[in-house]
Amino acid sequence: MGDRVTGKVALVTGGASGIGRGCALRLAEEGAAVVVADIDETMGTETVRQVAQAGGQARYVHLDVTDEAQWQQTISDILAHEGKLHILVNNAGIGLGGSIVDFTLADWQRQQAINLDGVFLGVKTCIPAMRDSGGGSIINMSSVAGLKGSANLSAYNATKGGVRLFTKGVALECAQNRWGIRVNSVHPGVIDTPIWTKVNPEYLAEGENAVDVEAMAALGVPTGEVGYPLDIANGVLFLASDEARYVTGSELVIDGGLSA
Repeated sequence: MGDRVTGKVALVTGGASGIGRGCALRLAEEGAAVVVADIDETMGTETVRQVAQAGGQARYVHLDVTDEAQWQQTISDILAHEGKLHILVNNAGIGLGGSIVDFTLADWQRQQAINLDGVFLGVKTCIPAMRDSGGGSIINMSSVAGLKGSANLSAYNATKGGVRLFTKGVALECAQNRWGIRVNSVHPGVIDTPIWTKVNPEYLAEGENAVDVEAMAALGVPTGEVGYPLDIANGVLFLASDEARYVTGSELVIDGGLSA
């Protein structure tokens, strides 16, 4: 166990699996009390179990990031139990692919609601609590898809590009108001997480793997390697810690050179 974020309280959305679970484990390993928020209670509870097994502190809360009332309840709950909030990892998200001419308005709106509205609601709801706790760090999970376009992922591009610029605007507002809150975005590349099983769900219906992530990385990533949740979690830990005290309004790209 380390102490890079000892004494801090962290809220991680989408913490039940993938990058969110990796962030929860890494922050707890370095001393944070972690609140794991997700709609999946079974997997969220498993994240908490893994944190405890590693000697860390965590608990699960149910949170639909598209629901403002649930956000307000979650923050009230954190202030009642932990008494403060220093770190927000806005990680919850989905990836829906397909040709723009076939993409439904319902899927567009669902993806916008989770990937962009959820980040907005998290920032809006958490800033007052973080400000009252003496400041902190907000890390919004974007993607390399928020830096460059991809065919058949344009709707996803729109959400992740929105997260990138939204982050910069909020960072400037926090800085100009001297709220003591840093706001940055993280841009993962090809990371081995469950999100790939949902990009093209029709493949799953046919009993096939949705995406061969290792093959994708071998073909498209300059290093030829796939990334893992720990790779992203290490970057999130840096941005959450006081080591990054002079970093705000920035974007941390962790993609094996994919966007270079």
